[in-house]
Amino acid sequence: MEISAAGRLEVRITAADVGKRVSVRRLTDPGVTEGKFTDTVGVLTSWDDGVLVITRKSGDSVRIDASSLVAGKVVPPAPARRRGPAASFEELSRIAARAWRPVESERLGDWELRAASGFTRRANSVLPIGDPGLPLDAALDAVLRWYAARGLPAYAQTATGAEGTQELLCGGLERRGWVREVTAELWIGALAPLADAAAPDADASAPSASSVVLARSADEAWLSRYQRKGVSEVALEVLGSGPSVWFATVPGASGEAPAAIGRCVVDGRWAGFAAVEVDPARRRRGLATTVMAALARRALDEGASAAWLQVEADNAGARALYGRLGLAAHHAYHHYREPREASS
Repeated sequence: MEISAAGRLEVRITAADVGKRVSVRRLTDPGVTEGKFTDTVGVLTSWDDGVLVITRKSGDSVRIDASSLVAGKVVPPAPARRRGPAASFEELSRIAARAWRPVESERLGDWELRAASGFTRRANSVLPIGDPGLPLDAALDAVLRWYAARGLPAYAQTATGAEGTQELLCGGLERRGWVREVTAELWIGALAPLADAAAPDADASAPSASSVVLARSADEAWLSRYQRKGVSEVALEVLGSGPSVWFATVPGASGEAPAAIGRCVVDGRWAGFAAVEVDPARRRRGLATTVMAALARRALDEGASAAWLQVEADNAGARALYGRLGLAAHHAYHHYREPREASS
């Protein structure tokens, strides 16, 4: 924390520092002059009426009474991650968007409004990167009208936790009553190690990557393992969207659903993985690793060198697997739903 030449803690931030990354220390109980302290690091997203809001890299916002501060300073951006391929949040967000295209889209300045009859939040949310060409309130009003005209709730997809991410926008949405419903992380890593991966816990009967069936479209067998049931034509269009899409299947026993499936979209140097699903009765036998290795090999053949995927924070099994495969979190992303009164 900031300490003066006399050895005293000092508060060296003001409301003029909104938008900057800060580190603050506050008394847990402001009414006690000598008590426990709590430290918070994140982006200062607002300072109004004596209350600060700091958004952490996870996207969680912390409200702090200014009177409880005992120290505070502006700090440099978090150091760039040194593991895996170099990438910006904006590049990755646009790559991810191209891998999961909506049925309908429209521009609002630099923002993209996306709709697909409600199939997944990603395909039915505004991607607010850049300048909408309007003040924020007017832009959000336009977003609400666009989704209401399609009978859909309005969602905004935002990101936190990396250089240039959208903590300020997250804070602005929350002050306007938008509610964060889902948070996940986008992970990245080198592709070649993933292509060479062999599951350490695979049993002798587990198929090799060379036995995985790859196809350009999702057939009935693949869809029978896919977690989203009753897939519509709209969903099939979204699933098949992207620059170069591959579907992987590990066949099951005769007449049964596949033992495992996966999806990969190759886009330049990036290969994006999704829908890696395994028969619950055959989990922890290396099937997920086998599927991803087969897809990674195909992506390498097409010139890709880096991998990305999205995983929810509470999916401990998937996170452990992806960590073993050399991937790591790059940033968090969130879906905010329109204010309750807007949808009433």
